[in-house]
Order: sequence, then C-alpha cells, then structure tokens
Amino acid sequence: MDQSLLKDDAFLSPYQDTTVPIKKRSFNLDQITKKLENYYDYSNYSTHNKFLQVSFEDRGKQPEKMPMNAEETALLSMDDIELKNIQLQFPNARRFSGEAACTEVRVRTDRGDIVVAVQGYRSKPAIITYHDLGLNHVCFQPFFNYVDMRTLLENFCVYHVNAPGQEDGAPSLPEDYVYPTMDELANQLNYVVGHFGIRSFIGFGVGAGANILARFALVHPQKVDALVLINCSSSQAGWIEWAYQKLNARTLRNRGLTQGVLDYLMWHHFGRYPEERSHDLTQVYRMHFSRNVNPTNLAMFIEAYVRRSDLSITRDSETLKVPVLNITGALSPHVDDTVTFNGRLNPNNSTWMKISDSAMVLEEQPAKISEAFRLFLQGEGYVAPLSPTKMSGCRAEGARRRPCRHSPVIRITENPISEALVC
Repeated sequence: MDQSLLKDDAFLSPYQDTTVPIKKRSFNLDQITKKLENYYDYSNYSTHNKFLQVSFEDRGKQPEKMPMNAEETALLSMDDIELKNIQLQFPNARRFSGEAACTEVRVRTDRGDIVVAVQGYRSKPAIITYHDLGLNHVCFQPFFNYVDMRTLLENFCVYHVNAPGQEDGAPSLPEDYVYPTMDELANQLNYVVGHFGIRSFIGFGVGAGANILARFALVHPQKVDALVLINCSSSQAGWIEWAYQKLNARTLRNRGLTQGVLDYLMWHHFGRYPEERSHDLTQVYRMHFSRNVNPTNLAMFIEAYVRRSDLSITRDSETLKVPVLNITGALSPHVDDTVTFNGRLNPNNSTWMKISDSAMVLEEQPAKISEAFRLFLQGEGYVAPLSPTKMSGCRAEGARRRPCRHSPVIRITENPISEALVC
C-alpha cells in the first residue's frame, strides 16, 4: 500500500464505513479514488466517476451513508418498491345479508307509519330494539351478526324499530308534521306489539331508544320481560345539553349536516378522541351520518329527545319492576347519566356495568356485551347455558367467514351500589 495514503487525512480506512470524513476544508476525491482502485472493486458503483469536490462547511451535518448493493439502493431511492398496486379499502354498505337478513315492515300508528325490520322467525320469543340519535336499525347489524350472538339468536326473533323518518332513504317529513314526544314514541310500541301479535318482549335500547323503552316498561310492565339499556338517561336534559341540541336542530333545518353537527354526533356516540381507538370505525360512522341521515327528520328527533320529561322513578317508591341490565362504556359521555339511573332502580333486579376502553360498546366491545347479554338472559330463564363445544363450534364457523381479531383483556365494573352477599 502506498504510504502516502496513510498520511493523507482524507484516506478512508477499509475498516471504516464508506463515509466522507468531516473536514472544514475542501478536497478532491478523484485522485483518492484512482489510488484506491488497486485495493477495492468499485464496479458496483456506477456513479463514482461523478464525484466532484465535496465540502462540509457544517460540522454538525452527519455524512450520508452510501448504498453498498442494489438492494440498499432500491431502499434508499424507493424506486423499486411496488406501491402502485396498493388499493384503498373502504367499508362496504352496512346491510343485513345472508342468514341475518331482515324483512322491513311498515306498521301504521296514530302518528304515522314506522318501519320495523324483522330478523328471525316470528314464532320465537321477541326482542325489540330501539336506536339512538342519528342512527336506525342498521346500527344493530354488527352486534347481532357477531359470532357469539348468532347462537343466541337461534332462540329469538328480533324486531328493530325505527323512529319516524329515521330509516335509510327516508323522505323528509311534511312541514306541518308534529313529531311525537318521547311518551308518544313509547306508545307507538303498542302498535308494533299488536301488529306482530307479541305478548311480551325483551327490550334492547341505546341512548334515546333506551329512554323510550324505559317509558314503555313503566306504563306497560306486563308486556316487558326484561330490559337491556345502554347509556340510558332517566332525567330531563340539562341546560348545556339543551343549548347544544337546540343549536344542532336549528342548524340541521337551515344548513343541513354541518361539520359542527357531525362532530357533536361523533362525541355523543364515541366520546372524545375516537380516532385514537378505532380510526376505521369512526370513518364508517362519519360516512353514515353524512350520507344516510335526513337532516330535517333528525332535527325533529333531536328536539323530541331534548324535550323529554323526567321518568319520575325513585328506588324507594315507584321504579321499574322488570329486570334491568344497565350498561355504559368507561369513555362514554353518558356515564353519569347511567349512574343516576342506576341509583333510581331496585338493586334486587338491576345490574350496572361499565365496560372499560370503550364508549360505543356494541361496536367496540361486542364480545363482552354479548357475553353479558347471554348471562342476563340465562338468569331470566330464557336460554339454557351453552356448552363449550357448541360455543367453540360457532366461533370456529365464524372464524372461517371472517378474520379473527383478538382484543386485550377488558375490565367490567359491575353494580357498585348493590348489596354484597355474605356467605
């Protein structure tokens, strides 16, 4: 080896990385490259003859690593990586299909026709669902199509009730139409029960729908066997809620579904920062609110809900006589409402549950809700305990139809007010 190379400050040791030494002076690499050709094979570098004078004026600037082979060159340039064939995947339309197909039936009531989607055989015991603001019977599709719920629904027929004008593709209600109050919406269930010949049913409601089912159970306890209520409020709307909802209703009538109304609906259902928990799920609901909601009809439903009266129930006197499973999510903005509601129920026939790491529990934690629902129905004597073999068989069948998603351990907080049993 030429001893002059060892004395040159710009000499690159063969045991060092192929970087350019940091020097404040300018030097030429052409001569060094020619001298090093006797010791190194530069055939892999097609650009070494293009080196010009290199000057590093800033000592803080780190030298860039030179690619050592074709693979590193491709990674650094990103020219050979196949990205053009990646296609964006958008959620499909949220519809019932296959075994869980629903039949939509129009039921005539004293306040106009309402749409009821029937799922299952009518000869079986009935479950009546009622939806929340901005939604309709389609919001129950993911939960009732969940693999664990399919086995349970072999014993029931589900009747999904839509509030007036809230079904997908609903035309705008007439300008002179007076929207039913919450008590009148509850009374409409009498027409549903009479139309299908239902003697008694299990109520399954969310938000505004939970309030409607609770009102019906107070007036007609003999027609309700049990209630599963999610994010149920038993009191009047507060001043803040009243102001927000009145503003939303006015905006929906005059300007349609604005970004402000959309953000409020997302907060109402998912609480704060829903994108951090499930970006895809929030996009599905944003798309649903933007495309499938009739703004005028939703404004009427919101005004009816914000004008709701107190349920006027107390634990010590008149309260719900039917068993109640009162559920909320730890991240839901309605946790306090469910706690207040729980304090007005009889602890002997009610249970309060808070599911962690979720707000819209039917969508975010369907496994935990389906398990709680199944145990609740078993306690009421509706279904026999399912054998582990049958449960595993149903889950295996569901796994073949869709990819399985494992969720972390979810903590369930049960009724904190119920009396402790001493053995």
